[in-house]
Amino acid sequence: MKISKKCQYALKAVFELAWRNTGKPVKTCSIADAQRMSPRFTEIILNELKHGGYVESRRGNTGGYLLARDAASLTVREVIEYIQGPISLVPEVTEGGANAAFLGNEAFKELWEQVNNAVCEVCEGRTFADLVQFERAARDSSAVNYCI
Repeated sequence: MKISKKCQYALKAVFELAWRNTGKPVKTCSIADAQRMSPRFTEIILNELKHGGYVESRRGNTGGYLLARDAASLTVREVIEYIQGPISLVPEVTEGGANAAFLGNEAFKELWEQVNNAVCEVCEGRTFADLVQFERAARDSSAVNYCI
């Protein structure tokens, strides 16, 4: 499975909203600038996330976007699967298909199911609050200390 650019941008947009979780709407251009994304593409992605119930929009001069739910309850898996469908590393082999008679199909089918389940488990177990917490900790630990 390859995460599409669109899905990567959706994850980055949700992350940016979780990072700035102040209760105030964030303008599209601020999200796009912070995450180095095209403002137009960011608007399209945010609109799609809005239809999925992941973000809310506010109109007006002080408007923008904010998370529709708490970042601690929003998982990476939800956003990935909403934007690009179920997580799957290999396409399913149908019975009687071109690969049906090959030796090892059942063994590899089991292997790929385990790998898919592991990836799903990691993405399901990681919330955007977790990602923000990790990023803040990483930035704090890399801060330069000039004390003598």
